[in-house]
Amino acid sequence: MRFLVISDTHGKIDRAIELLEEFKDYDYVIHLGDYYKDALRLENVSEVPFISVRGNLDVGQANENYKILDTEFGKIYLSHGHIECVKYDTMNIMYKATSLGCKAILYGHTHIPHYECIGDIHLLNPGSLTIPRGRRACSYALLETKPNIFNAEICYLGEENYKGPKKSTFLNKIFDYSDGK
Repeated sequence: MRFLVISDTHGKIDRAIELLEEFKDYDYVIHLGDYYKDALRLENVSEVPFISVRGNLDVGQANENYKILDTEFGKIYLSHGHIECVKYDTMNIMYKATSLGCKAILYGHTHIPHYECIGDIHLLNPGSLTIPRGRRACSYALLETKPNIFNAEICYLGEENYKGPKKSTFLNKIFDYSDGK
């Protein structure tokens, strides 16, 4: 299965609409929150079905804070990440996901793209499509799953020669995790 993974659109869906056109042959779009209403609006203009969860800025029922997606790779835990405090570390979200039998985790909230495999658990954060932190470009992820295969790629918008995180000063790191804009 192939997934377009986005997060943290915060009411700005123009870039997401462009991506939907480019990846209209994908199986699903996963929206990892902030804003949930963006996922609903995007699904109305998309040929691709959506799977979405609520974020910290979305009002809703607690059982919509995470979902478990069954794939041919195995179970994937989907969460915005605020409940699991991913801005500080990924231990809580890893514990929750593994306790539910998941082999991979997709989360947002930090606005910072990240992909790693810890032990046998894959962690993927697509970053933010509209408000990146850490002096990064806007980003999203492409994911393909097959039996025993979890193939993820983080993609950046607007910087053709982007080679990864830019150096950040001490103050930039503080601002990246502040609630200010």
